[in-house]
Amino acid sequence: MKSTGPLIPLLLLLSWPLFLAGFVSSQKPSVVKIGAIFTYDSVIGRAAKAAMEAAVSDVNADPTILRGTELRLVMQDANCSVFMGSVETFQVIEQQVVAILGPQSSAIAHMISSIATNLHIPLISFAATDPTLSALQFPFFVRTAQSDSHQMAALADLIDFYEWKEIIAIYVDDDYGRNGISALGDELEKKLIKISYRLPLSVQVGSVEITRMLNESKLFGPRVYVVHINPDPSLRIYKIAQELNMMTSGFVWFATDWLSATIDSMSPIGQTTFEMLQGTVSLRQYTPESAGKKAFLARWDVMRRKGLVSSVLNSYGLCAYDSVWVVARALDRYVKEEGNMTFAFSHALYNLDKSRIQFGDLKVFTGGAPLLKKLLQVNFTGLTGRVRFNSDRGIVNGGYEVINIDEKAVRSVGFWSMLSGFSVSPPSLAISGDQDKYSRQDQELREVKWPGGNTIKPRGWVIADNERPLRIGVPNRFSFRDFVMQNESHETQGYCIDVFTEACKLIPYDVPYKFVPFGDGTFNPSYDELIKMVEDDVFDAAVGDIAIVTNRTRTVDFSQPYASTGLVIVAPIDDEKASAWVFLKPFTTEMWCVTAASFVMIAVVIWFLEHRVNKDFRGPPMRQLVTIFLFSFSTLFKKNQEDTVSPLGKMIMVLWLFLLMVITSSYTASLTSILTIQQLSSPITGIDSLITSDWPIGYQVGSFAYSYLANSLYITRSRLVPLGSPEEYERALRLGPKNGGVAAIVDELPYVELFLSKQTEFGIIGQSFTRGGWGFAFQRGSPLAVDVSTAILKLSESGKLQEINERWFCKMGCPDERRRSSEATQLQLISFWGLYLLCGGSALVALMVFLLRVVRSYVQYKRRQQVAPSSLPSVSPVIRCTEVVHSFFDFIDQKEEAIKRAVLSKVENHHQQPQSR
Repeated sequence: MKSTGPLIPLLLLLSWPLFLAGFVSSQKPSVVKIGAIFTYDSVIGRAAKAAMEAAVSDVNADPTILRGTELRLVMQDANCSVFMGSVETFQVIEQQVVAILGPQSSAIAHMISSIATNLHIPLISFAATDPTLSALQFPFFVRTAQSDSHQMAALADLIDFYEWKEIIAIYVDDDYGRNGISALGDELEKKLIKISYRLPLSVQVGSVEITRMLNESKLFGPRVYVVHINPDPSLRIYKIAQELNMMTSGFVWFATDWLSATIDSMSPIGQTTFEMLQGTVSLRQYTPESAGKKAFLARWDVMRRKGLVSSVLNSYGLCAYDSVWVVARALDRYVKEEGNMTFAFSHALYNLDKSRIQFGDLKVFTGGAPLLKKLLQVNFTGLTGRVRFNSDRGIVNGGYEVINIDEKAVRSVGFWSMLSGFSVSPPSLAISGDQDKYSRQDQELREVKWPGGNTIKPRGWVIADNERPLRIGVPNRFSFRDFVMQNESHETQGYCIDVFTEACKLIPYDVPYKFVPFGDGTFNPSYDELIKMVEDDVFDAAVGDIAIVTNRTRTVDFSQPYASTGLVIVAPIDDEKASAWVFLKPFTTEMWCVTAASFVMIAVVIWFLEHRVNKDFRGPPMRQLVTIFLFSFSTLFKKNQEDTVSPLGKMIMVLWLFLLMVITSSYTASLTSILTIQQLSSPITGIDSLITSDWPIGYQVGSFAYSYLANSLYITRSRLVPLGSPEEYERALRLGPKNGGVAAIVDELPYVELFLSKQTEFGIIGQSFTRGGWGFAFQRGSPLAVDVSTAILKLSESGKLQEINERWFCKMGCPDERRRSSEATQLQLISFWGLYLLCGGSALVALMVFLLRVVRSYVQYKRRQQVAPSSLPSVSPVIRCTEVVHSFFDFIDQKEEAIKRAVLSKVENHHQQPQSR
């Protein structure tokens, strides 16, 4: 057996470093290094550098944290370069830092987050706001600034608050700009708002590129701009916009928090800057007021006066200060629980050491995962408010402040938070990252001064300017040219054109446009193709006799219908024999009822007036009933056998006969018109009979009637005959289905009315079997569609729309009136109410006079009997009234008997006298 003595000292020698390392690892470190990668000479970097240095100084001076361990900051300048930022990151990691603060650039953050993740080094960014920097992709990335996903939600709410529907986005073409605007587009889409134009700028943008881009945007319709770029101390976009007169009335400028960070870093802000930015609305990360924040701001002012800092503190500087404290608090817990920091070589990186790049010096931080866990558990109140992290490893959203740059100051107009929306009061600290469904009515902001100094909200949209007027496509028709036509001077005119021009006069802004004919005038163009050209941006709008149908509304927006229409059937007509009850048509039901009631009323009144003095109105009750009604109704046809005797009766009969003369004359004239008018008759009774038959059907070329008949009603296409003009309509209908013509024509109502205005042998069969209207077509989302719709409603309410219709189609009587002329107008009660009132009133007056006379005679009779009311027995009022009524009728009967005896006496005396020879 070999001796092992010499090996023992060798093993002890080799194991000594391991023993020493274990001993050291259990000791508290004297120095802990954290790195920082950012751009020194930048709006954010100048404030962040001094803020982090101050924070490190405060941490080392605080005896309650990292006791006995010095926190040391290792900084490197990224120079706004992804490449340099990556190189400087490796240099910082070589110094065995346990965490990295920064970067401020989202593009650099994407690159070094991968490095930090592979080396297990937490990366705490105080300014990279790109929403795509997710915890799933970069598990070691932590963010102390608010993500742009929150900022874009606030901006979308702000645009929706002022009810604009289209915007233009100007952004820097990198990860920060593209992903931020993408998030804005997603938020706007939820509110049915769209980014109409996206204008990317290169990272190293120049004034020439900005000028060209802004000049191009002036040709677009939207005037609401959203600027999302990196902080720019020279504010070149606004300077050039001012030179191009784009900071004037009618324009709207929104900016993300880059602008607030920029102007917060300026001290003092010059008057030229205020004038340049006047009317701009921007967002600023909200940081609540606190004693610690006020003390640090006062300390910062002292540092500025001493020349220790060259920038005013902004919100990103506050985030950088808090970021240092986040790391310090996490390290404090780590040191207490884990002890010293250790780094180990990575086999993957060691194998790369054979290349020219010295990756072998890089080590993996073995305590990275525990430190990250403690970072995410941090919860304290910093300069920015409550500092804690959500599940996405971002700071819990504290909201935004909405600022408005006036001519002399930066004004706060309100606040926004995901829990409450807009308010003029500062938001409370959010307890959840979930957006609450706050009500639109609860939103409130102070008054905003827009570009140009106006407080009235701009429209945010300019339809067109004189350099590029709207291209309005109009059909150049071959037939029915009264609707749309090109005259000999190549000017566009017609009923539809007049409606559009009158509507444009009611729009509260100028709308430059030019009409572009569609078609050569030798045939009717396809209206579906015209709508397709609007969809494809060949035309901005289409004006004409365009039917609003379902398939067209899927691609374009239509205005309010300015003419009601629908498909109707036109066919030849014949005389129809009068119906058995045609004699009832001259009068309306009310007229018949009032006339019948008048006969009854006159019969009753005449009976009362003649009963006492005229023997023809006496006798048995049945005989009297027959007499009074025969007397009343026979006045229509002949002289009555019964004569009126009383003066009042004669007066009533004169008025009644005058009323009858007028009524019978009017009835005769109306009945004659009904019996002689031409009535419609056709073997086609409606659309159902037309579908089930095998007759050919005509339709207008270019109309949607063809697709409706073929696709919706499933009529065989071989039965459909295209017709191009009213002359072809007439020829086809005259020939009929047996001679190569058509049995009927299906077309829209306005065309049919215009056709029938010159024809008497054809007519409309049945009613319209579709409902629709004509409207003007605009590109999808065009605000002009809403404004023109409002103008059309005003034209309709004012009667101007009807005037335009009469001017074009009522030179020989309106089509609607001509169609109604085929039906006799029934006699209405309102035409005779004066005569009825005169006759009825006179009858009632005569009846009252008669009753007064009877009452007077009754009173005289009682007096002759010397029956005074005081001598009546004391009985109840009901019994007394009953006795008075009985006495009254007894008096009437006695009078009748006296008159009867007198008449009989005269007759007997007459018979007893000798007859003369």
